Amino acid sequence: MRLRPYRPSDLPTLFDIDQTCFPVGVSYSREELEQFIAHRNSRTWVAEEGDAVAGFLVAGREPQGVGHIITVDVPERWRRRGIGKALMDAAEDWGKRQGLKLIYLETAADNLAAQAFYRARGYEKVERLDGYYANGTDAWVMMKWLE
Repeated sequence: MRLRPYRPSDLPTLFDIDQTCFPVGVSYSREELEQFIAHRNSRTWVAEEGDAVAGFLVAGREPQGVGHIITVDVPERWRRRGIGKALMDAAEDWGKRQGLKLIYLETAADNLAAQAFYRARGYEKVERLDGYYANGTDAWVMMKWLE
């Protein structure tokens, strides 16, 4: 497995992955995903296994030294192989190099596997967002200090 920067030709594949990783109302529209990736303060990593895209992560830099993990997508068949860990390591290392103080993300309140994964990486639940996703699902904001 290797990580590489996003290429514009990746968009259709990343959109398809996002649609398979998350239910309708949690997954992003193609336009939303493209906007997050294209934002001048964002960075996208693509994980490849051979010729296949095995996952991706989009993160952004916000004011006051804050990073935001916008999405981490690893299809079911690629999970438990260290891909999510490698993507998160890349984003957190990038955040540290950017001088960010903390990094946060949102995860569905019913996604216990994701919450356990983030908790094991040092993320803590800081706020519950009622009806956060378009399908009405609640979310947890989880954050980690990078300093």
